[in-house]
Amino acid sequence: MEYILTKSEMQQCDQRTSAYFRMPSVVLMERAAVATVEEIEKRTAVTGRKILIVAGSGNNGGDGIAMGRILAQHQGHVTVCFVGDREKATESTRLQLEIYEKYGYELTDNIPKDEYDIIIDALFGIGLNRDLQDAVRKIVDQMNEQKGLRVAVDIPSGVCADTGSILGAAFRADLTVTFAYKKRGQIFYPGTEYCGTLICKDMGITGESFLSEYPQMYSYQPDDIERLLPKRKKAGNKGSFGKVLMIAGSVNMSGACTLAGLSAYRTGTGLIRIVTPAKNRTILQKKLPEAVLQTYHIPLRDAESEMIADSIQWADTLLIGPGIGQDETAMTLVHKVLHTVMNRTDKKMIMDADALNILAQEEALKELFSYRDQHSIPIIMTPHLGEFARLVGKDISTIKRDMVHVAMEYAREYKVTLVCKDARTLCTDGEKVYINQSGNDGMATAGSGDVLSGIITALAAQGMKVQEAACLGVYLHGCAGERASIDGNTYSVMARDIIKKLGKIR
Repeated sequence: MEYILTKSEMQQCDQRTSAYFRMPSVVLMERAAVATVEEIEKRTAVTGRKILIVAGSGNNGGDGIAMGRILAQHQGHVTVCFVGDREKATESTRLQLEIYEKYGYELTDNIPKDEYDIIIDALFGIGLNRDLQDAVRKIVDQMNEQKGLRVAVDIPSGVCADTGSILGAAFRADLTVTFAYKKRGQIFYPGTEYCGTLICKDMGITGESFLSEYPQMYSYQPDDIERLLPKRKKAGNKGSFGKVLMIAGSVNMSGACTLAGLSAYRTGTGLIRIVTPAKNRTILQKKLPEAVLQTYHIPLRDAESEMIADSIQWADTLLIGPGIGQDETAMTLVHKVLHTVMNRTDKKMIMDADALNILAQEEALKELFSYRDQHSIPIIMTPHLGEFARLVGKDISTIKRDMVHVAMEYAREYKVTLVCKDARTLCTDGEKVYINQSGNDGMATAGSGDVLSGIITALAAQGMKVQEAACLGVYLHGCAGERASIDGNTYSVMARDIIKKLGKIR
């Protein structure tokens, strides 16, 4: 697991390292400079190369000036352009300026017209919180016009460290070297695209500097999988690994329940019942013979309604929504399920796709959610941004400007675990936030969301808490998507390819 920090969380870590642990700021600066130079030299020769460093008056600029000295001593032809007021520079940056000049190196206050092999952005770092002014935008444009290796120190200037939004304009790096921990703006789009290859390096700030106040956002890495996966009982039976009820599919929409069921079985659940229209029976018996089918007619008959209620009592985890449509029968199903399970603390429920669209348009269901008992059934909701926009009554662009805040607020209000699906999917219970870094654009394909809902459902059925099941499910889904694209490319990935790779990611 790795923490992903906000600007203020990182600044607090930095301050505590110096103030509480007495690590001098200039020592941290030197280590950051050495670490960045190391990464540059892994990628290109420095000796004899023309190198441009644009440095500001903050500590990020001090990192860049220290790099200029080191690169010059490595026989690079270095030009350091210092942008800013020397009198307003931080104490450590003023010291770096003095050291640089003591060694006989010169500074300039504008970028000489030349072509450079390496261009290093050390203008602002994570502290920028406003749009770039015209004069600085011009400098950033000049840097972006260079054809050499473009390197950002900590974060490209112009990228918001908290949201990844672009503050008017931004440096487009081929390589970004950040320190201690990744920042949110380096993970969210579009900021992540401006970072190029992102490398996180040690520079002396460690987890001790949290002083037990841990960051809100975290992410998983490959070595987390074995630790997090539910343990298998050697003497278990199919009932030991979760009984899942899936209310999914509609006439001419059997694919959603097929994909959700397949992915749940591939993730380890023991037994699945699928409630679906009678016209899907033959298709599902051929595609997913391992599932138990309980079919209904349209309109829903009283006996079938009772059958669904009995199945809810049988299951320990429910999934409702994939492919059910939004007609009167689908609305009846959602109403019945919610009223049946709302006060059952021994159940877990995942709401996906059309169940969420029905919830968004039905005032009675919204009211039911809003006033349900705090200790009632644990619920996971898995909307993509369009569905989430309907749930919260906001447009997508507004949500994207501060997705973390909007998602956490919704999860707290309705006491759910929210999986907000996007290029960087968020999972939150209103307290902590998981941000997913696995996966690729090949997963933007029909049925991929049904696969995810099946994975999450299976993990919850095997005993995982809903927040943990949601986070691990999203991560595994992305890892399987990455493996699926290895066999071909991101153009050719289909939902069934993701399912095939679920068993290959441990």
